[in-house]
Amino acid sequence: MKKVLVGLSGGVDSAVAAYLLQQQGYDVTCAFMRNWDSVANEDFSGNPTLYDPVCPQEADYKDAADVAAKLGLELLRIDFIKEYWDDVFQTFIDEYKLGRTPNPDILCNRYIKFDSFMKFAKEKGFDTVATGHYVRLGEEGNHHVLCKAVDHNKDQSYFLTEIRREVLEHVLFPLGEIEKPEVRRIAEGLGLSIAKKKDSTGICFIGERRFREFLSNYLPMKSGDIIDVTTKQKVGTHQGVMYYTIGQRKGLDIGGIGPFFVVGKDVYRNELYVVDANHQDLLYATSCLVTGINWLADRTLPMQCHAKFRYRQADNDVELVLNEDGTLTALFPEGIRSITPGQEAVFYDGDVMFVGGKIEKVYKDGVDLMEHVKSLVHPEIEK
Repeated sequence: MKKVLVGLSGGVDSAVAAYLLQQQGYDVTCAFMRNWDSVANEDFSGNPTLYDPVCPQEADYKDAADVAAKLGLELLRIDFIKEYWDDVFQTFIDEYKLGRTPNPDILCNRYIKFDSFMKFAKEKGFDTVATGHYVRLGEEGNHHVLCKAVDHNKDQSYFLTEIRREVLEHVLFPLGEIEKPEVRRIAEGLGLSIAKKKDSTGICFIGERRFREFLSNYLPMKSGDIIDVTTKQKVGTHQGVMYYTIGQRKGLDIGGIGPFFVVGKDVYRNELYVVDANHQDLLYATSCLVTGINWLADRTLPMQCHAKFRYRQADNDVELVLNEDGTLTALFPEGIRSITPGQEAVFYDGDVMFVGGKIEKVYKDGVDLMEHVKSLVHPEIEK
C-alpha cells in the first residue's frame, strides 16, 4: 500500500479526499498545516475574528481532528509560518508595492502545499501527498499532466499554474472526477460534522479579512487623487493606489456621478485613473506579454488555445506565441476586458493546462495600455 499524506484543512473537500483514498486502499495519514500567526504577524486591522474566544485556525484544527477521528486516521500538525511569510506573503506585499495585483493562493500552492508540504512528506517516508483540489491528472508521454476537474464550476487548476512540473508525479487529487454536490452527500453519509460547513473564501491560510484594512497593516494608506482620464479632472480621493485593481467599479467612493471604472494607476504619482461608463474602451486589451513562464506540459507554439486571465473567467480564445527570450505573447484581436498586470495568465489545450505565467504588460493594438492611460493624463510621458 502506498503511504499518502493528505492535507486536511478542516473543510469538507479535504475530508472527503481522505475518505476516498482510504476506500481505495491507500495507507492514509492526515496533516493540518498552520501557516499564519495573527499576533506575531501583527494582523490586527481588518481582522474580524481578532477577539473571538477561539481563533478560526484552531476551530479548523478541531474540525480536522474530528474528521480524522471519525475516519480512524492519524492527524499530524505542521507549522510553516516562517515559510509562508518568507515565500508567499512577502512576495504578495512586494508586488502590491509595485501597484500590481498578485494572487496569494497561487503563491501558496507553489511554495507551501506543493513544496514545503511535499518535502515534509518525503522526509517522513510518505510515497505521495494528496489534497482536496478540484483538478484531475491526465497522462501524456508517460508523464502526468494537469487537467480541469469534471466539475468545471469548481475547477481549481488556475490556482496550480505555478507548481513545479515534477510535482505531478507525486500527488493525488481524489476529487477531480466528482462534483461538489456529491462531495457534500458523501460527507453527510459519513456523519461528518463539517458536511455542511461553508467553503472558505478568504486568503489562503489567513482567512476572511476586510481586505483594504488588512493590507493597511503592512502597506500604510496614502491618499491621493482619483482622476477621470477623459476630462483630466479630479473626481475623488483614493486611500492608496495599491488597494485598487483594473476594472474595479465598487469601492471607489466617488459620490454623485458615475459609475466609474479603474483603468490604470501610477504608484509614483500616487494617482488612480478612472473612466465613466461611456469610455470603457480603455478597459479592453488585444494582447499581453507573459513572463515567469512555467511549463506543465509540452506544446509547440504558435498555437490556438484557451486562456484564463483571472479565476472564474470564461475561457478566452487566443493565439499563443513563444518569444525569443522564452516569454509568451497572447494575441486576442477581438479584445478582452480588465486584463491586469501582476495576475496570472493560464493557458489550456482542451482540458489540459499546459503553461502559465505572470501578466507583465498589457497592450491595445501594439501600445502599452497602462502607459497609454497615464499619457492621456500626462501627455509629457509620450514625448
